[in-house]
Amino acid sequence: MKKLILILLCITGFSLSSQAQEISQNAIGLRFGGGNGFGAEFSYQRHLKETNRLELDLGFRSEGNFNSFKLTGIYQWVWNIEGGFNWYAGAGAGLGSVNDRRHHSKSDGAFALIAGNIGAEYVFDIPLMVFIDFRPEIILANYDVYNSFGPDLAIGVRYRW
Repeated sequence: MKKLILILLCITGFSLSSQAQEISQNAIGLRFGGGNGFGAEFSYQRHLKETNRLELDLGFRSEGNFNSFKLTGIYQWVWNIEGGFNWYAGAGAGLGSVNDRRHHSKSDGAFALIAGNIGAEYVFDIPLMVFIDFRPEIILANYDVYNSFGPDLAIGVRYRW
């Protein structure tokens, strides 16, 4: 039974790796979304290995009475679904600064975050891709500005080369 499970795992692993699509060397674009408000980020992706890339996002968020800027880095694994459709998952971390528009006191300051990432993208034959993704974030700060968990659903577009 153990040998059968091992063989099935190997077959599954080989089939997933054989479906990998070439990742663009570079891609830059915009990511729009947010948890409970609106956010926009400049997004850059850099190819690392055959099925891995690094994504860096620098952006602004406006949620309720808070504004924030943050830089997030995500290491991603990419798998091809079919043709130009890919799905990806990753993990990373980030740093940011928050401003409470109601009270300029203990609520203002820097924060760190850890994040996961899962999404789907379509890569066109022209140097363009569109995507939708979900990035749950856990905010690490010494004050209670955000909830400690921040869901971040976004859509975006990137130019690739």
